[in-house]
Amino acid sequence: MTENLLLLAGGIGLYILGMQMMTDALRQLASRQLREALRRFTTSPLSGAVTGAAATAVVQSSSAVLVTTIGFVGAGLLTFPQAIGIIYGANVGTTITGWMVVLLGVKLQLGTAALPMLLAAALLRALAGGPWARAGTLLAGFSLIFLGFDLMQQGTGAFESWMVFDRLPGDTLAGRLALLGIGIGVTLVIQSSSAGVAMALVLLTSGAISLPQAAAMVIGMDIGTTFKSLIATIGGSRDMRRTAMAHVAYNVVTGLAAFAVVGWAAPAMAVLTGGDAPAALVAFHTAFNLLGVMLMLPLTAPFARLIERLVPGRGPSLTQKLDPALLADPGAALDAAGAASDAIASALCAALGARLGPSADPAPLEELTPLLGPALDDLESFLTRIRVAEGDAATLARRSAALHRFDHLQRLAHRAAQTERIALLPRDPVLRRPAAAFGAALTRAANAPRDPATARQLARLEATILHRAHRLRRSALLREHAGLVSPEGVFDLTDASRWLTRSAHHAERIAHYAQ
Repeated sequence: MTENLLLLAGGIGLYILGMQMMTDALRQLASRQLREALRRFTTSPLSGAVTGAAATAVVQSSSAVLVTTIGFVGAGLLTFPQAIGIIYGANVGTTITGWMVVLLGVKLQLGTAALPMLLAAALLRALAGGPWARAGTLLAGFSLIFLGFDLMQQGTGAFESWMVFDRLPGDTLAGRLALLGIGIGVTLVIQSSSAGVAMALVLLTSGAISLPQAAAMVIGMDIGTTFKSLIATIGGSRDMRRTAMAHVAYNVVTGLAAFAVVGWAAPAMAVLTGGDAPAALVAFHTAFNLLGVMLMLPLTAPFARLIERLVPGRGPSLTQKLDPALLADPGAALDAAGAASDAIASALCAALGARLGPSADPAPLEELTPLLGPALDDLESFLTRIRVAEGDAATLARRSAALHRFDHLQRLAHRAAQTERIALLPRDPVLRRPAAAFGAALTRAANAPRDPATARQLARLEATILHRAHRLRRSALLREHAGLVSPEGVFDLTDASRWLTRSAHHAERIAHYAQ
């Protein structure tokens, strides 16, 4: 009995480790393609569901897809209803693992064949680098999944004599509810619904449980996997918590709907699969997730409004997008940092634009100044915690751009506190016109911080101001020579001119690095 328990425990561990290794390798190999697909092909809840299913099937991790989606919502690249569509699809995509185990692990029994594959994977990881090493990690994860499944099958041998139908909850409503609870509990312990489904398949193939019992357990595992999302979002941003709540609500609704029909739906699947119980279980798992998508898609808009009312979010904050949970995915973390940078840049440009505009209103800048320091500190802390793999050139370039943009935001915020120099610009007859042009450009930039046209306009304006900087300083000196300005006033004018030149440069760089 002890040996079998150890085999079962080791099999579960190998299966989970294999899933993690395969998922990590797939995410690295397909990271850019995954993000591009989610961004480009998620234009509606329906296309989001299709894209979410395909992306999850490719990377074998609904959690990876969910975190990436949250980053896009935080950055404003996706709407919340579009994100809900991806959640629908991710639940369907995650059932691919079950089909892989049934078709390859049960029917072909790849446990033995996985041993030479594991050797090849180890050699690839030891002798190769770059994509080949990641391919070795992928192959190692694939091998460990089937080795773990084999060990789980061997480990259940000790339970065949006592883990029979009369010792488990019976096939009654109460019994099925108990098995649903067992499924939730198993997923909470092992933190992997895919591994839980594999365990249910092992128990089913050994005859320890019946098909309806296994189906009830799988429903519970689908519900249990959402608790990981809830725990990950404690103290997180509004968008993170809304997405997690939508995940929980969707899985509970579809799970309860599937539970209501499990008594006849599971046997019906057995008939459709020719009496193949493992295939019937996976088919049931896929079918109830597909039906859940069909049920919820027409209701996405009211469902989104319900979640938004349940999770109203906190008060307005320039850095509310900076959710520490997103740091697990560098791409999603950079999306969130970009959204926070946009918020700070928009607020700063709007306040400076109002101050330099026709009304010369100082109130927006006075209200914003106390908020800028803490917001920039939060953004700096978040950016320094983003870790990117050395070989990921595209993400490293994004982080470099984010750091450059932050530096110029910090410098422009410092100049925004130089109120005496700013106040002089609208009053001086020579500086008034370039200052007004800069103020108008800042107001437009506040409304579209990532628009390429904004970057081009600010670049032209910076070049114009820089070209005139020498004449502006010479004008100040000539006015002092003519007795129109005091010697102290010359320094004030040259300082104000320098403020305009440097601020235009920082504004242009902020818009440039947003691209």
